[in-house]
Amino acid sequence: MQSPLNDETDCVVDIRNLVRQFGHVKALDGVSLQVPRGAVYGIVGVNGAGKTTLLKHVLGLLKPQRGTVTILGRDPVRDPVGVLARLGYLSEQHEMPDWMRIGELLAYTGSFYPTWSNAYVTELVQSFQLSRDAKVQTLSKGQRARVGLVLALAHRPEILVLDEPSSGLDPIVRRDILAAIIRTISEEGRTVIFSSHLLDEVERVADHIAMLHQGRLLYSGTFDEMRAKFRRVTVRFQGPQDVPPVLPDAIGWAGGGYEWTAIYRGQGDELQAAATMAGGEIVEEKQLSLDEIFVAHAGSEPPLATIREAT
Repeated sequence: MQSPLNDETDCVVDIRNLVRQFGHVKALDGVSLQVPRGAVYGIVGVNGAGKTTLLKHVLGLLKPQRGTVTILGRDPVRDPVGVLARLGYLSEQHEMPDWMRIGELLAYTGSFYPTWSNAYVTELVQSFQLSRDAKVQTLSKGQRARVGLVLALAHRPEILVLDEPSSGLDPIVRRDILAAIIRTISEEGRTVIFSSHLLDEVERVADHIAMLHQGRLLYSGTFDEMRAKFRRVTVRFQGPQDVPPVLPDAIGWAGGGYEWTAIYRGQGDELQAAATMAGGEIVEEKQLSLDEIFVAHAGSEPPLATIREAT
């Protein structure tokens, strides 16, 4: 379980019991999440899980119907200037004025930010092989993504919010975006909130994970904690079993007869004791990828709200 934050300054994003409903659809169902300063928080879930709706509340684009959202100690709806001036944002849409040249767009955007760094812009433009003279309307989707990342990073925001930033992009552009995120973290210690359905990408850069499914928070905590909690185990019995054994915290049994396999959440000694009581023996344990853990939980019925961790 993640250790509690030391004081209010350690928590840059504080979301409590957030509810958002669109008609009969509950997009967010009592979500609570705390993002510590300097963390890379990966928010994962299938399309429609509530990731974008959650980030719109962080940006102050949606007002909570119930619950609270506090960003850097401020309400993003009541104080949008105070919050947005300290955030960088990149979405998968990459919406920009087509008639502008890249250089004009950079100069225009920079005029709104006192902390805008022209030297950093030049570094990023060169790194991404962009031409300041190119018109936005001529850019490929990948080039638009690179320009969008320059705009998000150039004022050196305290929090970088990325909503499916590499969705639909080729592997080279995805690599550039991830490299820029890693550089931002390692060199400047910024906080990054990174939503994606591409779990392998999140796994590469995130040190904290939040799993959303149908608007509910299934899990939140550090990556290391999650890896330690979840693993695939195979239990062998002395006699054939017609139905899966009843073991606490086991998810998604498969197999039959003498051997059954499941994903297990908990301590190894607890599982071994439970398996022994059921007449079985653990014969194999395997560490899981983020993708395997998410699929197991998102596919469980009902959603495992009980695996929520306090952040």
